[in-house]
Amino acid sequence: MTEKKLVGLILLTVGATLLYFGYNASQSVGAQFKQAWSGSMSDEAMLYYLGGAVSLAVGTFLAFMGRR
Repeated sequence: MTEKKLVGLILLTVGATLLYFGYNASQSVGAQFKQAWSGSMSDEAMLYYLGGAVSLAVGTFLAFMGRR
């Protein structure tokens, strides 16, 4: 296994974990109240989602699309 694939798999794992934490942060009582009141998601949940999506995208590219 090359180093790029290993880093890609690690980034995939980190991205999935961040998305999980983002989901949990968006389902808290405080976040639900803020979303109902202002119509926007909490900053914490948004950062988790953004970090998870970027990590998944880069990890997918490195693990599966990179040169062999």
